[in-house]
Amino acid sequence: MDTPLSIIAVVGLGTMGTGIAEVLARSGREVIGIDINDAAARQAVASLEASTARAVRRERITEEERRDVLARFRTFSDLQAAADAELVIEVVPETYEIKQQVFRDLDAVVSPTAILATGTNALSVTRLAAESRHPERVLGLHFFNPAPVMKLVEVVSSVLTAPPAVAAVTELARLLGKEPVAVGDRPGFVADGLLFGYLNQAAAMYEANYASREDIDAAMRLGCGLPMGPLALLDLIGIDTARTVLEAMYCASHDRLHAPAPILGQLSEAGLTGRKTGRGFYTYAGPGSQDVVPDALTPARDSAAGTGRTVRSVGVAGSGTMASGIAEVFAKAGYDVVLAARSQEKAETARGRIAKSLERSVTKGRLTAGDRDETLARITAAGSLDSFAEVDLAVEAVAEDLLVKQQLFATLDKVCRPGAVLATTTSSLPVVSVARATARPEDVIGMHFFNPAPAMKLVEVVRTVLTADEVHATVREVCVKVRKHPVDCGDRAGFIVNALLFPYLNNAIKMVEEHYATLDDIDAAMKLGGGYPMGPFELLDVVGLDVSLAIEKVLHSEFRDPGLAPAPLLEHLVAAGCLGRKTGRGFREYARR
Repeated sequence: MDTPLSIIAVVGLGTMGTGIAEVLARSGREVIGIDINDAAARQAVASLEASTARAVRRERITEEERRDVLARFRTFSDLQAAADAELVIEVVPETYEIKQQVFRDLDAVVSPTAILATGTNALSVTRLAAESRHPERVLGLHFFNPAPVMKLVEVVSSVLTAPPAVAAVTELARLLGKEPVAVGDRPGFVADGLLFGYLNQAAAMYEANYASREDIDAAMRLGCGLPMGPLALLDLIGIDTARTVLEAMYCASHDRLHAPAPILGQLSEAGLTGRKTGRGFYTYAGPGSQDVVPDALTPARDSAAGTGRTVRSVGVAGSGTMASGIAEVFAKAGYDVVLAARSQEKAETARGRIAKSLERSVTKGRLTAGDRDETLARITAAGSLDSFAEVDLAVEAVAEDLLVKQQLFATLDKVCRPGAVLATTTSSLPVVSVARATARPEDVIGMHFFNPAPAMKLVEVVRTVLTADEVHATVREVCVKVRKHPVDCGDRAGFIVNALLFPYLNNAIKMVEEHYATLDDIDAAMKLGGGYPMGPFELLDVVGLDVSLAIEKVLHSEFRDPGLAPAPLLEHLVAAGCLGRKTGRGFREYARR
């Protein structure tokens, strides 16, 4: 199996098969494309012609190189065309019956030394290998869509796979400019194993009418920096495909987080499987189109506009990073801000932090010196909450401790004028429990900013069962005026972002506990295969393992789902004082500053 893998057959010329064929042809390999559907074969050729033409226009390749690439790609309708292939990659529909038949048929066609690879992301490679007379040459080669762009390739070994076969395809992946990650045979592997659980939870959140599809997607894009929201991504992947992957994952794990949300089955049975049919969670201009068009569920322009209370001045309670960041946001937007802390000294220190932040903006050319001075002049530092007597909106950003927040809101209730809106920035505590500390719970709402507040665009607007419509409208208006994107959510643990993010992080920790993959491979898989700005372990160390554990406990306590129980490894690291970057050690070690 020391073959250079210069002749490669791709069986199945759908979107993924065509993308893989393009990657191979561009790398100088002879590519044999096989599909029983002549139309699919013609479309694959047309797709390669179009993509290489774009590359010529962008001066990435010459016209001569383009002709060579096109000449290296030939299409056929019969598996017999793969007779001379040194590697065959099947990318046929995701069912055992179809894939097993392909492997049985290939045994009679290819040489005994040819490597057979399945592109499955959900089915058992071992079970597929068992259908071959030479199971030692069968493995998984999971590319990500779009194959020409995405860098990750998961190389999946079964207990039967011969190491030389793994080495050969791993080297091929590197020569193709990809980043190969070695994983064992279990449904979803690394990237999809983490991704699809998260997508499933998002679908269930939407199905429960907890938040709109637009708000769920905006929350994860703006709050986590993801390239796509989960529901839009399900439409791209194919809702039927996602359901198949989740079914396979659930059969292996019996984790309720993997049990496909009923809405996935309902949409699949109705033929509303996403972009490919023109309708899924969203409606598209036509089958295969990426252009979303309005439908019956598309929200009208903000109906709350103009119905809220007038807000001219804002009080921010707290002296930490979040408090100073929020104060900076309001001051930049033209609001008069009172920044109150437990002492005048702490308030002045927080104001000084804002001054340094503004100065950095001036240095980077994002702010003029005049705007800096005007912004800072709008901020008054105070050592007591008594200074909030005339503010129109009071925002607390103190420690994430329910008793501390309740005591603060009881004080705000006495200090703030009637009609003032009282907002908490909690990320995990019940907003209604804070509201009940006042005699005016209808004036209390959640405004969950994300850190760093001046840079992050998202604000989760959390209304309780007692919050007045007018208060909700006021906060949404204010969010828009300070150039933030508000998303509505109800008062339950995690709101949108943390409720979807932290189970994903917890599942990544469980993968390490089970010795399925390394920290580095998991981080690489999610960055290269999912387009995440940070891998899960990088993110956990930045957030803080103690903070992450606290959120996991809140989610587990509220939803009572065994799958949400904090991973023991996380608890052990926190108990050992390994809290992430802030202590110099978490899942990784960091240089002390």
